[in-house]
Amino acid sequence: MKIGFFGFNNGALGHPDAMARALRAMDDAGFESAWTGEHVVVVDPQEPPSPVPPGFPMVDTVAALSFAAGVTEKIRLGSGIILLAQRNPVVLAKELTGIDHLSKGRLLFGVGVGYVPREFEVIGVPYEERGARVSEHIEAIRALWTQDQPEFSGQFTQISGVQQKPMPVQQPHPPIIIGGMSPVAYRRAVRQGNGWYGFAQTLEATAASVQGLKEAASVETRPSELGELEISVTPPPGAVDADTAKRYEDLGVSRLTLLPGRLDDKGTPGEGAVRFVESVAQEFDL
Repeated sequence: MKIGFFGFNNGALGHPDAMARALRAMDDAGFESAWTGEHVVVVDPQEPPSPVPPGFPMVDTVAALSFAAGVTEKIRLGSGIILLAQRNPVVLAKELTGIDHLSKGRLLFGVGVGYVPREFEVIGVPYEERGARVSEHIEAIRALWTQDQPEFSGQFTQISGVQQKPMPVQQPHPPIIIGGMSPVAYRRAVRQGNGWYGFAQTLEATAASVQGLKEAASVETRPSELGELEISVTPPPGAVDADTAKRYEDLGVSRLTLLPGRLDDKGTPGEGAVRFVESVAQEFDL
């Protein structure tokens, strides 16, 4: 089982000293990956379905991944998840290529659709287009990442007569991991993703998602070059020990991206995250 950490750019870890200390601890402890969380903006005042209060710190995903590439050497760096419909795919492909290049091939490209209408309104992207944009943007980015002379023609993006260098270190491209717990997300993962990612998934919810992915695979054609679909899950905070991890593994999960509960730094930035990382490393014998 691969063990990751979710949210190294959020909350108490939004401070650069805390972020650096936590990331170095993960690198040293043997964590497989570290993942950002993403909301470009949050609703003020908070109202459903917005998940966090307006004062909650959340460093931009691209900036945080770039920072992480500079303070770590081994751990993989995941966007968990980029709300892809809110991004320009040509610009994002360039930014993420830079992260894969500077980290020497450690990027994991996690993408999702998003679910808070106000976030889309302020960015100027029609909420009802978000699914179509995500599906198309994935293919536009894949073209930029894999084609010597990229060509792409879609509803939202047209690419021709340009170059974008350097190419990613990982070949054919960094893994594309599709987030979401809806039937549409399951089908998108089967059709376009190297992996699928589920957030705040109990064992019961994970079993339902795995079944949903199986049903999606029965109706979607999976390109052979994508290989086997890797399943990643973030359980609820505090829900996993080594025995529980085995139960997730038995369901088909390959990676657990662990979300700590409230971090108490006791005056030292990152101290709470370091204690969490050390306890996980001991529990899982990393």
